[in-house]
Amino acid sequence: MDNKIRYLKQGLLALTASAMLFGCSDGSDGVDGEDGVIGVNIDSATSVQARFTEATVTDGVVTVNFDLENANGVAVLGLNKDYDLRFGIAQLAKVNETVGDAEIDRGYQWQAYINELKEPGTPPDDTSDLNPSPQYQANVEAASNCEDCLVDNGDGSYSYTFQQNIANVTEPLAIVYGEDYTHRATLELKLPQATANAHHDWQPSTGATTDIQTRNVVSITACYTCHQPESLALHGGRRVALENCASCHTATSGDPESGNSVEYTYMIHAIHKGQDRETSTPDGMVPAPYKIVGYGGSVHDYGKVMYPQKPAADCSACHVEGEGAPANADLFKADLSNTACVSCHTEKPSQSHSSTNCVSCHNSTDTYRGTGSAEKRHGDVLKAYVEAEAMGVMFSNIGLDANGKLMFDVQIQDASGAAIGSEFIETGTRVIVAWDSDKDFPAYTDASYSNRRFKLEDGTYDAATKTFTIIATTFDMPSDATGKTFELWSTVEVCFNNGGYAVDEIKMTECSDSTRSVAVKEAPYHFVWSGTGMDDTMQAAMRRSIIDAAKCQSCHNQENYHYNNGYNCQTCHTSDKTTKSDDSYPGGMKPTSYAFKAHEADGHYLKYAGVQSGTVLKTDCSTCHTEDGIQLGRASDRVWRYGDTETGNDIWVSSDAGTCLSCHQKYLSDSGANHIVANGGILDGIDAEDVRTRSAEACSTCHNPEQLIEIHGN
Repeated sequence: MDNKIRYLKQGLLALTASAMLFGCSDGSDGVDGEDGVIGVNIDSATSVQARFTEATVTDGVVTVNFDLENANGVAVLGLNKDYDLRFGIAQLAKVNETVGDAEIDRGYQWQAYINELKEPGTPPDDTSDLNPSPQYQANVEAASNCEDCLVDNGDGSYSYTFQQNIANVTEPLAIVYGEDYTHRATLELKLPQATANAHHDWQPSTGATTDIQTRNVVSITACYTCHQPESLALHGGRRVALENCASCHTATSGDPESGNSVEYTYMIHAIHKGQDRETSTPDGMVPAPYKIVGYGGSVHDYGKVMYPQKPAADCSACHVEGEGAPANADLFKADLSNTACVSCHTEKPSQSHSSTNCVSCHNSTDTYRGTGSAEKRHGDVLKAYVEAEAMGVMFSNIGLDANGKLMFDVQIQDASGAAIGSEFIETGTRVIVAWDSDKDFPAYTDASYSNRRFKLEDGTYDAATKTFTIIATTFDMPSDATGKTFELWSTVEVCFNNGGYAVDEIKMTECSDSTRSVAVKEAPYHFVWSGTGMDDTMQAAMRRSIIDAAKCQSCHNQENYHYNNGYNCQTCHTSDKTTKSDDSYPGGMKPTSYAFKAHEADGHYLKYAGVQSGTVLKTDCSTCHTEDGIQLGRASDRVWRYGDTETGNDIWVSSDAGTCLSCHQKYLSDSGANHIVANGGILDGIDAEDVRTRSAEACSTCHNPEQLIEIHGN
């Protein structure tokens, strides 16, 4: 085709199209459609979080707005009244108590508007320590009881109008509404797959949410120091937020079947006092277990609680102050309430106490002669530990005596580095010697732990230098000692006076029957043996990471079981330590290794022990272990001693298999045993050398830390 003709046709087509467009130019564009809501249906949501956005009170009618989202911030849609959705409402009111002719300030306390009078139900079979009586209980209201209280805005936001009018509450308790008081609305949503709690604090008169009165004393993160989070999912798992608990467990709330208060401060302190809760009688101190009768008449006996924090006087275990702490973290020092005192010490801590108005004597401003505030009295218990923690242990002159026995000098020093005299030292306390501390410590057959510990009083003492000299006469140095890492671990204790009535100051005191002794906190001293003494040119080797001692410390604090200088239990409780007679254990002989004791301890597995709270569970390895602390295959030479579960006779077990048996020996099936043996494990060794000769464990090939965590249910 001729190019001119082709271009002409193309031009005419373009002109025609342009004209057609101009001919349509008087029309208008269509309206954009509304964006659809991005969200996930509530039945499909694997997680759900609630957040209040606003709250108002009009003529006593409370209305709250809130959003639901999943963990990724996506709106959760489709909530309606028929889900397990409940709301609570309370005010933080100023409380004064009349004592005699005096009006006593008790600070600000939560008062719930929704309450119920409960009569005692059918008593349980064991009624000991129960005093049934009618009790008021704070409550929440269910959204399902109102047809139109809950409004779904269709975009993941909702509003709820309370059924309870708070302007004039007279039954069953009279609650006077104060528009200037801080109010708290709470939400709890329990789905089959997830739970959400939320709270909202505001001042109704202004709508303010900041710069208002608060009562936020403890953070739940402090609870998680010891508690598994799931163990704190209470009331059927629907209540998980501490703030919701505090505004519902009010001062007027009690348990009708037991007659005990369930006020939050009282309940928490009484529970944690546990098996140590006692009351005074003319015949002496007797147990005063705190009990609550729960759903279906089940008795929760908190007298079985084994509170691990020792001494229990350390309020900072829960009441954490400082950066990031709750706004009212120091409220426990305010001397406003007797509740915590009575919940721990009962209404009769001694026969000399005639009143339950504890703070009338125990306060910071008008202290009764010879007493002191709660802060001082608790501080008196702790001061000795604080001072002992600042002290140190100095080892020197490490070598051999004329008979080839290990000898060394030890000196206890105060915070300034000055030596402390023997009159202030509990000389019946010990120093423990070990070698191969970078591996698994001495074989028990080479030197049992009882032959490796030495009392200061069994050594010699130089009064001029305040130095003890210890000669380790009860064991022989290993023939291959040169180049080995040795350990000297002090369990030495220093004496202090006791606190109490008329004691002004806690201080280091000459040891006597009336003093107490506290362990000096000092890390084990490690060194490399040169052949004749310490080789200061060599770096001591460190043991593989297994447990995090800081985690032990966070739960147990200053005292554990014995030898309270940290958590170095494995230096004595080695894997091959002798078994111990115990008729309750299969075969009658129970292992005494550190791993077995830790895993088997009642307090370390509270799914079945204590009050069966699940506070600590073996299935959460990270409670005690470091990140790589459960890595298998790292110690092939380690051998364990167990008792045969039928005869009780000693059996020797290979390294990784022995670790598993520290939990599973009682429950080991034939198939489980076959699996271990098929993968190179030894369960029937006649001695340690037999195990080392035959063992060829391949456990770590499949069982890496991630897989172990998964199968243990983390």
